[in-house]
Amino acid sequence: MKKFSCQSCGQLLFFENTACERCGATLGFVQETARLSALQPGPNGGWLPLDRQAAAVDGQPIERHFCINHAPNVCNWLLPANVSDTVFCFACQFNRIIPNLDRPGNLERWHRLEVAKHRLFYTILRLNLPVHTRKERPETGLAFDFLDDPPDNSTSIMTGHANGVITIATKEADDAYREGMRVELGEYYRTLLGHFRHEIGHYYWGLLIRDGDWLEECRAIFGDDRQDYQAALAAYYHRVEPDNWRKSFVSLYATSHPWEDFAETWAHYFHIVSTLETALSYDVSVSADIGGAALSVHAGDPYTQMSFDEIINAWVPLTSVVNALNRSMGLPDFYPFVLTQGVRAKLAFIHTVIRATQEKQAHGAVY
Repeated sequence: MKKFSCQSCGQLLFFENTACERCGATLGFVQETARLSALQPGPNGGWLPLDRQAAAVDGQPIERHFCINHAPNVCNWLLPANVSDTVFCFACQFNRIIPNLDRPGNLERWHRLEVAKHRLFYTILRLNLPVHTRKERPETGLAFDFLDDPPDNSTSIMTGHANGVITIATKEADDAYREGMRVELGEYYRTLLGHFRHEIGHYYWGLLIRDGDWLEECRAIFGDDRQDYQAALAAYYHRVEPDNWRKSFVSLYATSHPWEDFAETWAHYFHIVSTLETALSYDVSVSADIGGAALSVHAGDPYTQMSFDEIINAWVPLTSVVNALNRSMGLPDFYPFVLTQGVRAKLAFIHTVIRATQEKQAHGAVY
C-alpha cells in the first residue's frame, strides 16, 4: 500500500480514512490513479479531488460522486470520471450478497469485510489484472456473497470459491471466531485479507491458467488438478501431517490439492508485493547483513518493476526484521512461513504469469 498524505494540510493518511484527522477534509479514493485524495465540494453537488492527477480529465475539472456504499460507511471510493450508469465503485460492483444488516453487529462485520476486500482490489488495480463482473460473464464472472449462518444454526456457511463466486462467511469478521478456527485447524495465519487473497487465487486460476496458456506449465509445478477435489480434501483432514511438507508447500493446507496449493501461493505473492510496497513507501531499508540480502529504498515498484529475485531478496530480510520486532513486543511472528526453494519456484511461476498478463494487457489483449 502506498503512503498517502492530505493534499490540503500534509497530514499522513491511511487507505481506509474518510476524513483528515488534522484539517477535517473529506477524503476519497480515486481508482484511476490509485490515490487517496482530499476533496472539495463541486458546484453540482459532487466532489472535486485536490489530487492534481485526478482533479481533471483533458484539462477540465470533473466532479465525482461517492459509491453508494459510502452512506453506511463501508466504502470511501469515488466513481470513475464520466460514469453515470452505476452507483457502485469498482470494488463494490462485485458484491452480490451483503450481510443481513438487521442482525446485530453485521454492519460492523460488513465494514471489516469491505476493508479487506478494498485492499484486495487495490492490489488487482496495481497489478493491472483482468477482472470481469457477473454481468459481463454470467457463468464465470467474479461476485462476492457475504453469508450468515442461518438463525437456527442448521448449517455452517463455509468460505470458498465456485465458478467465480467467492463466498465469505460473515462470522469470519469476528476476531474471536477466526482465532478459534485458526487454533483448531493448526494454522499459522488466518485473516480476512488472507481469505480474500486466497479465494481470488482460485478465480485467477480459472481466468489465467485454465482459460489461458499456462495449464500444462502449472500442472508441472503444482501437480495435476484433475485429481478428485472432494476426495483430496477428505483425505487431507484425516491423514497424518506429511513429513518435510515445507520443502514444497507454503502452508500445510496447500498440500491438500493442486488448486489449494496454487491459491495459497497466489495469496502469499499478494502478501509479499503489497507489504513491500508499504515498506518502500515509508522508506524502510534493511541491511544486507540480514539474511545475506537487502531491502533498499531504491528497489523500485514490486507491482510492476521489480524482478522476482529482487522481490525475494527484499522480502526475506524485511520479514526477519519485522518478526524480531514482533517478538520484542511479545507478539507472534509477522510472517511465520518458510520460503524454501520449492515454494520460491511456485511463487516465481505466479510472478511470471502476472508479468506476462501485464504485458498482454498493455498491448490490448482480452482475457
